[in-house]
Amino acid sequence: MISESLVREKLSNVKYPGFSRDIVSFGLVKEIRVEGGNITAQLVVATNDYAVPQKIKEEGEAALRTIPGADQVRVLIDIQSPAQQPAGAGSTAIPGVKHVVAVASGKGGVGKSTVAANLAAALSKAGAQVGLCDCDLYGPSIALMFGSRERPLADDEERILPIEQYGLKLMSMGFLLDDAAPAVLRGPMVTRYTQQFLRQVAWGELDYLILDLPPGTGDIQLTIVQTVALAGAVIVTTPQEVALIDARKAASMFAKVNVPVLGLIENMSYFLSPGDGQRYDIFGTGGGEREAKRLGVPLLGNVPIDIPTREAGDRGRPIVLAEPDSLAARTFTGIAEKLAVSIAG
Repeated sequence: MISESLVREKLSNVKYPGFSRDIVSFGLVKEIRVEGGNITAQLVVATNDYAVPQKIKEEGEAALRTIPGADQVRVLIDIQSPAQQPAGAGSTAIPGVKHVVAVASGKGGVGKSTVAANLAAALSKAGAQVGLCDCDLYGPSIALMFGSRERPLADDEERILPIEQYGLKLMSMGFLLDDAAPAVLRGPMVTRYTQQFLRQVAWGELDYLILDLPPGTGDIQLTIVQTVALAGAVIVTTPQEVALIDARKAASMFAKVNVPVLGLIENMSYFLSPGDGQRYDIFGTGGGEREAKRLGVPLLGNVPIDIPTREAGDRGRPIVLAEPDSLAARTFTGIAEKLAVSIAG
């Protein structure tokens, strides 16, 4: 006879999409019925992403078919809306902003701010109204990358007026501090400044607000995912395993709060020698593609590492604007197009 424990054991091999944990340990399996060779498993999944239960159903039924003597197998899923937080404590939209997209990474040094700056610039070049908020309060870089030292002013309603450069609206701690001045902030102040940048800036009417998050999964990230209605998140990594491990942590954080991961970007993917065009995979190869498959998200693009991209950022004009025909610029433009289609869909 087919036992309930055997069915549960088989289902424990099915991972929740984006997680390393299985659907049994998550407590999703509510009932198992076995009638001869007919097996039915009843699950409850709380999500707004209908691709998640579909994937669980397909993989669950495939796992049950491997049981000797199984005839008809069914995985039934009760899809519920995620539990709502108390009024005022949940995530809400930013007035006037259609889509808020977080650009995140699990670790520093993967070029996340370069990616965020160029994605924002590419979306703007395509005709969208775009804002870019530098949420890395301790290591702001957007002011440098867009070549502005302006100080923000306030309007009659005491809202902060974002800095406008190259047709984009920008906000960064870098506009408020001198280059050598550190941001010495404890947790409550970090939360306060993050909320001010998002809620008390006169962003106006925007198609996209790109958030350049700090690396990791700390106070700033949690404040944003718990209070701002995000269209989704983009994870930036490099091909090497040490970066991919941390990228998984970032993806897991978004999954836990039901923020869809729109895709993964492999930055510093390869180097093309200017002399002979020889390709060098400095940080390894294929890591981003493998991780995207593991997370069940698209690989949005492989961005090369090159000198012009670094020089453009240092000069204060992102490569998408400085050298639009370069390989890096064209790659960023292609990623921005995929991102726009994904959000619209």
